[in-house]
Amino acid sequence: MFKKLLPGFIPLFVFIAIDEIWGTRAGLVAALVIGVGEMVWIWIQEKRYDRFVLLDTGLLLVLGSVSFWLNNDIFFKLKPGLVELILCGVLAVSAFSRLNIVGIMTQRYMKDMEMNEQQTAQLRKTMQLMFVVFLFHTILVFYSAFYLSNEAWAFISGGLFYILFAVVFAYEFIRQKLKSRHQVVPIEEEWLPLVNEQGEIIGQAPRSVCHRGDKLLHPVVHLHVFNQQKHIYLQKRPLNKLVQPGKWDTAVGGHISVGETLETALKREAWEEIGLTQFSAKLVKTYRWDSKIESELVYVFVTNDFKSIHLHSEEVVEGRFWTPKQIESSIGLEVFTPNFEQEYQLLKMELF
Repeated sequence: MFKKLLPGFIPLFVFIAIDEIWGTRAGLVAALVIGVGEMVWIWIQEKRYDRFVLLDTGLLLVLGSVSFWLNNDIFFKLKPGLVELILCGVLAVSAFSRLNIVGIMTQRYMKDMEMNEQQTAQLRKTMQLMFVVFLFHTILVFYSAFYLSNEAWAFISGGLFYILFAVVFAYEFIRQKLKSRHQVVPIEEEWLPLVNEQGEIIGQAPRSVCHRGDKLLHPVVHLHVFNQQKHIYLQKRPLNKLVQPGKWDTAVGGHISVGETLETALKREAWEEIGLTQFSAKLVKTYRWDSKIESELVYVFVTNDFKSIHLHSEEVVEGRFWTPKQIESSIGLEVFTPNFEQEYQLLKMELF
């Protein structure tokens, strides 16, 4: 983003340099020529108008004209502060609301780049820091325009902006390096594919990284087993589980590993958890599930093949069929996992 913004400040520096030698009028004319030249050059190279350069040059013209008309350069001095105030507004909306203007601009200028959930969250944190730093700088610009010398105003409104930007960039770079250095991933740890909400693979990450709350979306399979009476088979989670111990959950649920297909992962998990083999399953729903530790893209399958079920894993301590009436009378009583309670409502709409 700032690569797109920085050229807009060139007319300001041209004005500052020429104003010191030949005066305000010459500086204003030169700055306007530079601004118009930038817009023409960008149009020739990229066949587009750079809105920031246009805004910057327009403010330069308006505030410079007001300064000459009133014979007071205070309005012109406020110009960089007004420009940066707009920047702070964009950062504030992007960092503290659901409307990520910076993200939209990034997608527009870098169409081949797709950010995952972790990168988006990190960008938001960076924008929050930048908002605080540049808001402070904007206040300094306004203060220097009224109370400090021309030399101090020139440094604060120009050079200090780049210094602060360099400090923020260096801080984020060092922080990311230190963060990655402390991320120890076991050699034999399972790796999971990272996906977007359409299920398209956009990367991969270790299982532990996906489960630390960074909202890295990864795919999982769930299998619901029904008998002829539409009763649902559920499994009970062991008490030593870190997540939802002792609660009843979907018959089969597990992650898809890197390189696995939906069918392969479903068959593997069905055998590992309830010993189910030789079954056919139908995909009935795909949805996103967010918890405190992870974000999952859930593929929900159903089957009526249950005769080969036999529990042989320490991951499941008990399993049995539940009637819809038994399930609905126990919802909200801490009997089931929250994920199953939500998924049951989806199953009711799809199947019942």
